[in-house]
Amino acid sequence: MVDTTRLSQRSMAFVLAGGRGSRLKELTNRRVKPAVFFGGKTRIVDFALSNAVNSGIRRMALATQYKAHSLIRHCQRGWSFFRAERNEFLDILPASQRVSEEMWYRGTADAVTQNIDIVDSYDIEYIVILAGDHIYKMDYEVMLRQHVEQGADVTVGCLTVPREEASAFGVMAVDETSRITSFLEKPADPPGTPEDATKALASMGIYVFSWKFLRELLIKDAEDPNSSHDFGHDLIPEIVKNGKAVAHRFDDSCVRADGAPSYWRDVGTLDAFWEANIDLTDFTPELDLWDQQWPIWTYSESAPPAKFIHDEKDRRGVAISSMVSGGCIISGTEVRNSLLFTQVHTNSYAVLDHSVVLPNVVINRSARLRKCVIDRGVEIPTGLVVGEDPVEDAKFFRVSEKGTTLITKEMIDAWQAAQ
Repeated sequence: MVDTTRLSQRSMAFVLAGGRGSRLKELTNRRVKPAVFFGGKTRIVDFALSNAVNSGIRRMALATQYKAHSLIRHCQRGWSFFRAERNEFLDILPASQRVSEEMWYRGTADAVTQNIDIVDSYDIEYIVILAGDHIYKMDYEVMLRQHVEQGADVTVGCLTVPREEASAFGVMAVDETSRITSFLEKPADPPGTPEDATKALASMGIYVFSWKFLRELLIKDAEDPNSSHDFGHDLIPEIVKNGKAVAHRFDDSCVRADGAPSYWRDVGTLDAFWEANIDLTDFTPELDLWDQQWPIWTYSESAPPAKFIHDEKDRRGVAISSMVSGGCIISGTEVRNSLLFTQVHTNSYAVLDHSVVLPNVVINRSARLRKCVIDRGVEIPTGLVVGEDPVEDAKFFRVSEKGTTLITKEMIDAWQAAQ
């Protein structure tokens, strides 16, 4: 009988965190997507890392490439609690031309290939490949157990989505045992699941392998001049064709309250980023950040409690259906259905409505901001109105298809120069 106890302790997590996330536009001009702020005090990468720690995985590596300084600094400050003497650690692996002076990471699989010697030193049996840019809570131990029990070469984490929405994903066709029979990249007519023809299985970009198997596969792939060295495009289809690939349903390992829906978000567009943050201000949000049994670990900045001052007509410091982080001073400002990160200072007669305000922002008097995302360190000028006239807003700011307005320091500078 196969011993499947404590699989997480015989595993490592390899987090792929090198992609820019260009659909977030100027929000990723200075930081990689996994380093983008989320939820009031965390960063996107904290979810994959926290899931690993909470699952019992204490050996992790983070592969970085595009504008990684913000991400590396965050991990050094917030994820330095591992103890090497207990065989636990988070290694940061920037693309450093270790294999060739002309070669950065060429694809997701190549990011692992270029660090084979480092993974070898971990002395692990299983490796969990994770994307560092999604918001979800998942117990990887459940997926590891399925991988071992079914004798799979690879186990692929899958979302169950309506068929009509699955064309945006890589889709798995499976049999009654969850064995993957074909992998289709963004198909026009996605296959249904055996149990429900109206649903499809979409890849989450989460993979479990035995390290011995993956190591050999990576070496073979590195020698293939026709490969793009990517898990989704090259390695997974190869295993589906010539090995045993198994689908793991996210519903089976999602961490959530009893009766709550499974929660997974790709906050890769401005609208998706805005919506996922604003959803947290709901009376009972689908993503439970208050769950002490499965906490989201992060760097906790030392900041005083939030403060609300002034109580006069049109000059009342108040926040309704909102999340306000430490260090904020709400001075005579009306805040509604908004999420404020640390050290946001607002001034009298200002109004914030359905807005996401990143750290260290100053909002001056009489500003009115609706459905905005305000980048870190921006100072909003006195009397600026954004969110009421999208045509006017678009002259200086980034307005999305669904009317979310992004405001960065460079945009404010351009607006002020035109006044």
